[in-house]
Amino acid sequence: MALEALADTRVVVINGARQVGKSTLAHEIVAATPGARELYLDEAAVRSAARQDPDGVVHHGSLLLIDEVQRVPELLLSIKREVDRDPRPGRYLLTGSARLLDLKDLPDSLPGRSETIELWPLSQGEIDGQPDRFVDAAFRDGPGLKIPRFTPRRADYLARAMRGGYPEAVHRPTARRRARFFDSYISDLINRDVRQISDIERPADMRRLLNVVAGRMGGLAVIDNMSSDLGLPRTTVKRYLDLLELIYVIRRIPAWSSNATSRAVATPKLLMVDSGLGAHLGGLTLARVTDVTVPVGPLVENFALGEIARQLTWTEEPVRLYHYRDRDGVEVDGVLERASGEIVALEIKAAETVRADDFRGLQHLARRLGDRLIAGFVLYAGSETLPFGDRMRAVPLAGLWQASPTS
Repeated sequence: MALEALADTRVVVINGARQVGKSTLAHEIVAATPGARELYLDEAAVRSAARQDPDGVVHHGSLLLIDEVQRVPELLLSIKREVDRDPRPGRYLLTGSARLLDLKDLPDSLPGRSETIELWPLSQGEIDGQPDRFVDAAFRDGPGLKIPRFTPRRADYLARAMRGGYPEAVHRPTARRRARFFDSYISDLINRDVRQISDIERPADMRRLLNVVAGRMGGLAVIDNMSSDLGLPRTTVKRYLDLLELIYVIRRIPAWSSNATSRAVATPKLLMVDSGLGAHLGGLTLARVTDVTVPVGPLVENFALGEIARQLTWTEEPVRLYHYRDRDGVEVDGVLERASGEIVALEIKAAETVRADDFRGLQHLARRLGDRLIAGFVLYAGSETLPFGDRMRAVPLAGLWQASPTS
């Protein structure tokens, strides 16, 4: 995708959380590009030179990689001048551990000149070498979606959710070693990444908020409730949530509504970008989640929606992810909508069995949307694809990374 963008775009920005492989990907692109050059702004000497002479630093005849560009924001104006003088595609490859063009301190200098690629933690398909095409398959095949019969059990899905997708965590052999990684990761986030983009008065409050967010995975982002739980001003909680989203720790899934569903609630839903980090912050262990009395539904929902969100970065057509909830308490965990208005709706269950009542929210949307609804799927921890009426199917969670659209 990055190579495709560089072929016709002057500036390509790779954004994503720490430790998801941005620098590795960028270095591989540079290594395969004759005459390309690299600048790593984590190095003090390079950072100093960039601040002293930004125009001189960015002047280069071939592809120039600037890693962690948000550390020297004045470079963006110099890049703008360069690409305006020489509009050839493939001039600059920028990386950053924040949503660069959303940062207030960065000049709005690249509209029409850049393309942003979001890099998430590894998907299950990337880890397993599977196609990861559920979203495309759901829109193309609808209720005719073909998924092989699977044998994974609920415990297997929980283990995947708790492992998450950060490459370093995936490669660590034990839960204890992954816990060490997550502890260091959280400290670096607060002490380095957050402070790069904003002054926070009390870092300990940010850590407390992270714990609260992890405890509300898959729930509504009701700021007043979090403010009350933490004893912090509402404005502080909102600002901290904005910061966590800027550095790719959380994602807020907007609420979906249409004229046909005017009673919809507008509050967004909270998603931890990595379910493994969320599980660690929430104090979940493999031993705990195998206890049937421990509620694991929010973890599994966060895991599944995270896999869906990853796929939206490479779908054949643009698709947006929403959630739905109305004032009568009817909920749908995920609403996928194409620009054409076609919709695929999703419910996510941690159980190994599925009941007709699990389709209540999906059928509610089907009645109101008519032909706009292509299909409603309940993703569950079982092993078979089962029909539950018109356009309704129960599908194993593994279908998220095993499904591939038919021709």
